[in-house]
Amino acid sequence: MKIILPVELAAKVEPVLPPDIEFVRVDSEGNFDGDPSDAEVYFNGFKLKNTTLHKVLAAAPKIRWQHTPSSGVNRILTPIFLKHNILLTNGPGVHAIPIAEFVLNFMLYHAKNVPKLQKSQSEYHWMNWLELQELYNKNLLLIGTGNIGQEIAVRAKAFSMNVFGSRLHPEPLPNFDLIVGADKWRSLLPEVDYVVIATPLTPETKGSIDANALRSMRKSAYLINIARGAIVDENALLTALREKWIAGAGLDTFTTEPLPPESPFWSLPNVLISPHCSSLTPQLYDRIVALFIDNLTRYRNGKPLRNVVDKNAGY
Repeated sequence: MKIILPVELAAKVEPVLPPDIEFVRVDSEGNFDGDPSDAEVYFNGFKLKNTTLHKVLAAAPKIRWQHTPSSGVNRILTPIFLKHNILLTNGPGVHAIPIAEFVLNFMLYHAKNVPKLQKSQSEYHWMNWLELQELYNKNLLLIGTGNIGQEIAVRAKAFSMNVFGSRLHPEPLPNFDLIVGADKWRSLLPEVDYVVIATPLTPETKGSIDANALRSMRKSAYLINIARGAIVDENALLTALREKWIAGAGLDTFTTEPLPPESPFWSLPNVLISPHCSSLTPQLYDRIVALFIDNLTRYRNGKPLRNVVDKNAGY
């Protein structure tokens, strides 16, 4: 069996492959260091480009299973990909711990007024008074209660927050005080202090954080997006931040990435921008490799794979 490996992960995957597995590496532009024509498995790299995906599919017509380290698969489910009979698995779960910690970073950055503290330090100014906020007893809404949402809830409960969530099929989950259906989260917006977007990008969620949603939030509320940029109507969010409909936002993802230098988001004082990096820790790569190797073993033994994507649902 031959596997196509992404250059950026090959050094970690190759040493743990079974000795009878052949492999060929592919870079982010779709260039191979060997012959991929008889490869059966494709492990793609981070932030896979459509052009790279299509080059790989054309060069390796025998692919039967593709694994992506990302949770989101919207960039993969192109019309060309969907013409192929390829089993697709993804990486939900491996990102949950670092992203959950990063969400708490966004919340504490806002609650403890870190921008003002940094400004005061840069000016060598000792402030005699600075009012800060607590996360204690604040209301948190998690739009999406999958692996990432549940890890966020664990940490939010450690701060004694009230945790609300929404999911397609509502059911009780540990660390949540309330879970509503996927179409009911808007009714909770006037009650919450923090809104965290942790849901997949699908036709139903695209643009769902719109002007109406933002106007429904408290003026003191803070929006955090660690999912996909297109879930947010970015023009509406810019207006909301400029006109102080909400207090601010922590944004790890945008519709266009990298975020262009001319984007007005860069200069807004009530926004913290991170370059889609909230999951990037050394431990993440170990989890990615462990999941792939486990699924590879299952694949070779004819057993069901973990994290099989429903192509119709989009996640």
